[in-house]
Amino acid sequence: MPLLRRVIAGVMAFALAMAAASPAVPAPGDDQPRLIRDAEIEGLMRLYTKPIFRAAGINPASVRVYLINDPRINAFVAGGQRIFINTGTLMQSKSPNEVIGVLAHETGHIAGGHLARLGIALDRASTAAIIGTLLGAAAVVGGATSGNDSAAQAGAGVMMGSQSLAQRSMLSYQRVMESAADQAALKFLTSTGQSAKGMLRLFNKLASESIASLRDVDPYVLSHPMPFDRIRNLEEAAKQSPYFDAPDPPQLVLRHQLMQAKLTGFLEPSATVFQRYPRTDNSLASRYARSISMFRSGDTGNAVPIIRSLTQDVPQDPYFWELLGQALLEGGQPAAAVPPLKQAVKLLPNGLIQILLAQALIGTGNRADLELALTTLRRAETSEGDTPELYKYMAIAYGQLGQVPRAELATAEYAWLTGDKKLTIQKAKSARDRLPAHSPEWIRANDLLTFANRD
Repeated sequence: MPLLRRVIAGVMAFALAMAAASPAVPAPGDDQPRLIRDAEIEGLMRLYTKPIFRAAGINPASVRVYLINDPRINAFVAGGQRIFINTGTLMQSKSPNEVIGVLAHETGHIAGGHLARLGIALDRASTAAIIGTLLGAAAVVGGATSGNDSAAQAGAGVMMGSQSLAQRSMLSYQRVMESAADQAALKFLTSTGQSAKGMLRLFNKLASESIASLRDVDPYVLSHPMPFDRIRNLEEAAKQSPYFDAPDPPQLVLRHQLMQAKLTGFLEPSATVFQRYPRTDNSLASRYARSISMFRSGDTGNAVPIIRSLTQDVPQDPYFWELLGQALLEGGQPAAAVPPLKQAVKLLPNGLIQILLAQALIGTGNRADLELALTTLRRAETSEGDTPELYKYMAIAYGQLGQVPRAELATAEYAWLTGDKKLTIQKAKSARDRLPAHSPEWIRANDLLTFANRD
């Protein structure tokens, strides 16, 4: 073996040994945070972000906000123009303005192209770390070969030092991005006539919670600027805006309160719900939270009258009708769930609500309802084509109507979206073999087979 190849082989073997000795990253399990879907909360996020996106020169239809079921305060941009926000951020916020400020900050990352630029910075950091690792490993190998322990130790030091410098370089770049996003958020909020006070309030909360842990931390090893420095800089600029003291519109405040009540009702234990929203509180938000908690715990009989009172008080709210239908459906009354869900879809033809209506229609077992369920699901497919449940209910409806090839194709779609490659191939092949050759469904089944076999 030539000398160069021997050196490279030795370096790579050392690098592999070091990698093998590194602690493994735990695989996500059932206790890990999950994405959640809700028509009402997603609609509210669109309402919050639409003017911000337009101020940033971003098409509102090109960005989607995802909800993560996590009680901690956090939001981030990932995977292109996608914003992720924790339910903890929504539940712990005191006003719409706080959440809007966070979303404006994340929009600053998108508008500034920070994700793509961070990728370049990471590539550079990785290159620096790799070069340092290779040089250090070569010194270790050379020192060990010659019996020079000090040379071997120096080589290890080069490896550690190069990785530390690369990491610091990347984190420094990330801090610059965070500050740039703060300034962009101020610009977007001012141009839309909104205050930055909520964003400052949320940052203050985070700073107060973390002050003990940050007391002796080197600011340069943090991916964000030191909290109080960041807040002080922001506050000075924010107070220059003529909208600094602008209040949130009352209707937006109500929707924010209803969103928090819904999250509390679905995510918190019943004792917490009734403590936070006691029976003496007859507000819309309080009744909303308590009724959700009741039917979640199986008390549909007491939940439904409360939800009906909400639909009577605010009959134009589609989400109260949606909740009534959901409570009846989950309480084992699919036929009774159909009228309120139809009303919800009439008020707001949202894809998630349409899927829920289709589920209720399928539950009746009536042939006409099964046909209507399929029509409803096809409409929902326009906006929810990447939602696995849509195809699950489509498969059930086709199966009950005896349309087996279409049921197989819908099952293949469901399997593909849930990552079950084996089932995708099995069901797509079965559907393709039974569907008319070169029909749209046959072509789709063939595409799924191609995708699954290639992946």
